Amino acid sequence: MKKSTFLAALLMSLMFILAACSGSGGSAEEDSASGSSDESADAGSEGESSEGSGDLSGEIVGDGSSTVFPIMEIINEEFNAEHSMAAEIGVSGTGGGFERFTEGETHFNNASREISEEEVSLLEENGIDYTEFLVGTDGLTVAVSQDNDFVDSLTFDELYTIYSGEADSWSDVREDFPDEPITAYGPDQSHGTHDFFVETVMNDEDIDAQLIQDTNQVVSSVTQDTSSIGFFGYSFYLENQDSLKAVPVQGPDNEEAIEPTDETVQDYSYPLSRPLFVYANNESLNNNEAFRTFMEFTLENAAAATEESGYVALPEEDYQEQIDQLP
Repeated sequence: MKKSTFLAALLMSLMFILAACSGSGGSAEEDSASGSSDESADAGSEGESSEGSGDLSGEIVGDGSSTVFPIMEIINEEFNAEHSMAAEIGVSGTGGGFERFTEGETHFNNASREISEEEVSLLEENGIDYTEFLVGTDGLTVAVSQDNDFVDSLTFDELYTIYSGEADSWSDVREDFPDEPITAYGPDQSHGTHDFFVETVMNDEDIDAQLIQDTNQVVSSVTQDTSSIGFFGYSFYLENQDSLKAVPVQGPDNEEAIEPTDETVQDYSYPLSRPLFVYANNESLNNNEAFRTFMEFTLENAAAATEESGYVALPEEDYQEQIDQLP
């Protein structure tokens, strides 16, 4: 009797449990579906992040030109956003960067001038093969303060007179200029900008001026002195054109002075136009997947980054030529 009573009670309990499960079944399915949906969304989000970051690992190290750096800084930020890793990029100047590059200490070097014969020889001695890539165009800009109301143009010869130290006052440069002392500024020897000016304007002779390592200090020195003059990359002028006046320059092949603009820089009619480079170590391109991916990304995004940083992009077809150069 007790046994049948126990079985009956057990049966009743099972019926109550089944009924409760049946009543809450829809809710349980919804909770289960909701949980699956949330997990799926989380997995999708992680998948997208994983896809963006890829499987890149290791290091990417570069150095070099302060002129090219703004371009590479933009590219590096975008690369980091997409791949969750960034290059380490120094700003020791074109020459300082080449010192490291020729020793094999860096994967790439940013340069505002072409590599020199001496630097090529050092690379050969150290068994380093490299590829030269163009990323944009710059117009080395000669500028005076906005408050300077008499300098409307200069020739190469007049720039030579100023930066050789031959002229003590502006009237020594041109008779109708006022008899006011000149203070000339420029980037120091660590910069490709300095080297380009020496080669193009100074006939490879030394500059006699106040040379400064930090280009921003060159800019500020010119803006604060109405009798001063300086030179630097085009982007430095664009960033400070409210306080600077770009001086149109007449080169030996120009019939008149040309002002630096996007158009005159890109077509090289402005006589101080120059290409901007990134030099890459070929062994690193072939054996360092992260660096190769970085260089591919650089060349694919160089046009937009060049314009965003205040320089002039190459014609579109030229960038495909650069990509085709990847070994």
